[in-house]
Amino acid sequence: MKACLLPQPMPIDSNPLVFANTEPPQPGPGQVLIRVGACGICRTDLHVIEGELPARKSPVIPGHQIVGQIVDRGSNVTGLQVGDRVGVAWLHRTCGVCRFCRSQRENLCVKADFTGYTVDGGYAEYTVADENFVYKLPEKMTDLEIAPLLCAGIIGFRCLRITGLSKGQKLGLYGFGAAAHIAIQIARYWGLEVYVCSREQRHCDLALELGAKWAGTQPDSVPVALDGSIIFAPAGDLVPPALRALDRGGVLTLGGIHMSDIPSFPYDILYYERVVRSVCNNTRQDGEDFLDTAQKAGVKTHIEVFPLSDANHALYALKHDGIQGAGVLSVRP
Repeated sequence: MKACLLPQPMPIDSNPLVFANTEPPQPGPGQVLIRVGACGICRTDLHVIEGELPARKSPVIPGHQIVGQIVDRGSNVTGLQVGDRVGVAWLHRTCGVCRFCRSQRENLCVKADFTGYTVDGGYAEYTVADENFVYKLPEKMTDLEIAPLLCAGIIGFRCLRITGLSKGQKLGLYGFGAAAHIAIQIARYWGLEVYVCSREQRHCDLALELGAKWAGTQPDSVPVALDGSIIFAPAGDLVPPALRALDRGGVLTLGGIHMSDIPSFPYDILYYERVVRSVCNNTRQDGEDFLDTAQKAGVKTHIEVFPLSDANHALYALKHDGIQGAGVLSVRP
């Protein structure tokens, strides 16, 4: 099969992914073999490829926003059939027995595997997944349209939940890429008033098109006190201005798996019971709830499509803010 292999972490500018022929995987017990139709590209892929996340498997096939069709099943698979269209996300499997798994916090599992990081992912014509960790997908969206929902969408949804906001409250979004352009649609569906900060004016324009009350390029210019905010950009220097923009009791959620260092800041901008918290991975329930909500809200993804062989270029564009909305690799015509 054709696949993009990462022999070792390197800067994306050096074209580290090798497009090559490799042996297709075989499904083991409880696994399904999926012919990949599309795979979204994600900033987490960049963190894996460039070594900002420590290497866990080499070589590895990246990619964790996978949409495809089941073409074979291993033994003991009972809930899925050949021909089913399914999605595979970042959380590949959990141990099921640690204290976090037993308390409905599987996103914190101490022995979890992650798609495209500790196991091979979807930058390939075929991949395998545990039947208990795949999602049956709605029929109304194409493979290319639905791929960004499987990480950007799910993580954005978890971030929104953690802010704890309700109808009529004011939400800030910092960074307006794949996750934020989906999250704003859920936020508007829930009746939140959304304010967006992005360093690219064209991303601000998309935010306004999707219902933002305000969008600007300067993080210290948000015109109102916010009840909660999410930082999607991997930029620690956004934390102090985002805290300053919060009202008393506001929650600031950090939505990335990796972020540059957060600079020191005076205690007074954290005072008045403002909260800073991170989001780590997602649970399967997050995914199920999000996909259901996305259908009800009529979420539409704005995508830029690249061929699988052009993955290096696609990720370079992502790193340099060259993608409007979400980037997706087309794996099967």
